[in-house]
Amino acid sequence: MHSANHWGGSLELAANNGDSDDNRSRNLDWDRASVNHQQQQYNYDHRNLDETQQGWLLGPPEKKKKKYVDLGCVVCSRKALKYTIYGVVIAFIVIALPTIIVKSLPKHKPRPSPPDNYTITLHKALLFFNAQKSGTLPKNNGIPWRGNSGLKDGSKLTDVKGGLVGGYYDAGDNTKFHFPMSFAMTMLSWSVIEYEHKYRAIGEYEHIKDLIKWGTDYLLRTFNSTATKIDHIYSQVGGALNNSKTPDDHYCWQRPEDMNYERPVQTATSGPDLAGEMAAALAAASIVFRDNTQYSKKLVKGAETLFDFARDFGKRTSYCRGNPYIEPFYNSTNYFDEFMWGSAWLYYATGNKTYISLATNPGLPKNSKAFFMIPDLSVLSWDNKLPAAMLLLTRMRIFLNPGYPYEEMLSSYHNVTSLTMCSYLEKFNVFNFTKGGLIQLNHGQGQPLQYVANAAFLASLFVDYLNATGVPGWNCGPYFFSLDNLRSFATSQMNYILGENPMKMSYIVGHGDKFPRHVHHRGASIPTGKTKYSCTGGWKFRDTKNPNPHNITGAMVGGPDKFDRFKDSRTNFSYTEPTLAGNAGLVAALVSLTGSGGFGVDKNIIFSAVPPLYPMTPPPPPPWKP
Repeated sequence: MHSANHWGGSLELAANNGDSDDNRSRNLDWDRASVNHQQQQYNYDHRNLDETQQGWLLGPPEKKKKKYVDLGCVVCSRKALKYTIYGVVIAFIVIALPTIIVKSLPKHKPRPSPPDNYTITLHKALLFFNAQKSGTLPKNNGIPWRGNSGLKDGSKLTDVKGGLVGGYYDAGDNTKFHFPMSFAMTMLSWSVIEYEHKYRAIGEYEHIKDLIKWGTDYLLRTFNSTATKIDHIYSQVGGALNNSKTPDDHYCWQRPEDMNYERPVQTATSGPDLAGEMAAALAAASIVFRDNTQYSKKLVKGAETLFDFARDFGKRTSYCRGNPYIEPFYNSTNYFDEFMWGSAWLYYATGNKTYISLATNPGLPKNSKAFFMIPDLSVLSWDNKLPAAMLLLTRMRIFLNPGYPYEEMLSSYHNVTSLTMCSYLEKFNVFNFTKGGLIQLNHGQGQPLQYVANAAFLASLFVDYLNATGVPGWNCGPYFFSLDNLRSFATSQMNYILGENPMKMSYIVGHGDKFPRHVHHRGASIPTGKTKYSCTGGWKFRDTKNPNPHNITGAMVGGPDKFDRFKDSRTNFSYTEPTLAGNAGLVAALVSLTGSGGFGVDKNIIFSAVPPLYPMTPPPPPPWKP
C-alpha cells in the first residue's frame, strides 16, 4: 500500500501490522543476500532524507549511559572520580610537595642586625644602678667589686621595721638623697612606659624593672606607707656638713662596705617638693608594675598618701629649708612643679579626675611661672620638673584630646612645650653652644651632661608623640621646623656625650676606647680585698694619679667645661663625678633614640587606668543684654 507523502518522494509502509508469529518466524529464515540487499536499500533511502525527516521517522538518538563506580559506601560517576584524583595529584604537586621540600632543607636563621651605638651604651648605663645599690645585694647583681653595705641605716628608728636598708647611693659618695633618688626612679619608669617594646627587644626589660623596684621598695620604707595620713618623711640617710672635719660621707674616703661612722637620718615634717616627687615616682612605677596587681595597688596607695601630705596647706615649707645636710647639695627652689608633675602621674595611675583637675588648674602654672618663658625653667632637672610635666600633659592632649574643661590649659601646656623645643635649637640663641656643639643648659657651670641628656630625652619624646599622630613638624613663631631638626638636636647631643667631641672622649665609663679612668667614686677607686681602709686611710686612693682599680661601667660623668675641655681628675668632681639623676636621664635618652625594637612610643600603656573621656558640655554663654 502506498501512502501520500507531503514532504516529497515515495514512502512505502507495511500495511499488515498483524503478521502472525509464523510469518515472523519465516522471516528469520531469509537468506543473507536478501537481508543485505534490503539493508543497503534502507541505508540508501535513509541517506536521501533530510534531518527533519530522519527525526520524524527515527525519533531522538539514544543517549549514552553514564558509567558509575561503586566505592562501597559511596557511588560516584567514573568521570567525577577521575577529575577528583587529578585535582588531588595537582594540589599535592603545587602545594604539599614544595612545603615538604622547604621543611626538609636545613634551617638557617637570619642573623639579627647588630645593635646600634645607643643600644650598646644603654646596656652599660643600666649597670651603673647596680653599682650604686645599697643594702643586701642579690647574687646576680653583676658588679664583682660591690658587696653588702649600709645594713645599719636607720636601725635606731622605732617606726620603721628593719630600718632604712636598701635604695641607692647618690653619686661618688655614700649618701642616700631621697629627693634626686625619687626623680631618678620616675625617669626610669617613664622610659619603660613609653618604650617597653625596646627594653624587651634588647633583653633589658626585667633588668630595669628590678632596678625600679629596688628604688620604690626603699621609698616605701621612708614613710608609713600603710597609713592614709602621715606627718613626716625620712628624707636622707648619711651625708655631711660642708667643711666638716669629723667622719662622714664627705670627709671620709671609704668603700660603702667599710663605712663605720655614724650615718644620721634626716626627717622632713614638711615637704611638698619631696613628697610630690616621691608620689610621682610611686605612681609612675605602678603603671610599670600594672601586671602585678598587689604591688601596683601598694604603690598607688603610697603615692596618694604622699601627695596628700604634699598638698597639706600647713606643710608647704620646702623639705630642705634650713637643713645643712641637704640644702647645700639638693636644694629645691619651688614645689608647684612637683604638684603638676605628681598630679599628672597620679591621674595616669588612677584615672581619678581630681588629679587632672589639679594638673590643669591655672594656679599651678601661675605659681610655678610655667608660662613666663624663663629659659632656666625649660631645663629639666632633679629640681625643675616643669618641662617634663607639661610634655606629659601635652601627651594627653595629643592622644586623647579630652576637650572641655581641660582643653584650654592643655593647649597652653602644648604651646609652651613647643616653645621649649624651639629654645633647644641653636638658631634662636636661647642657650649657648660650645664650639664642639654641646648645648649649655646650665650656663657653662660644672656637671652639664645631666641637663643635656634630659633635654635630648624630652626632644626625642616630643618627636615620637608627633610622629605617632602624623604631624610632620611644629612652629617656632613664623618658622616651621620638621621633626628631623629636633631629632638631629637629640642625636647630636647624645653623640657628643658618646665621643663625637673635640676631646674625642666618651663621657660614659666603659664605652669606646677613651673614657674617664679617674672617676670621682669611692667604691670604684679603692681596691677590693681583705684590707679595710679607714676613714682617712682611703685618702691615698682619692689623691693618687693612678687610674681607678675598678671601672664603674655605664656611669656618665659630670662632663666638660664650656670650652669643651675635660680634666680626668678624681679630685675635681665637677668633671668626673656621676650621679643617679644624671644616669636616669641618660638611660631615658638612649632608649628613646635606639632603633632596636622599632621606633616610636607605646601610645596606650600610660592610659591603662584612665577611663573613657566624654567631653562635658561647656556652659552656655551669658544671657544677651541689650
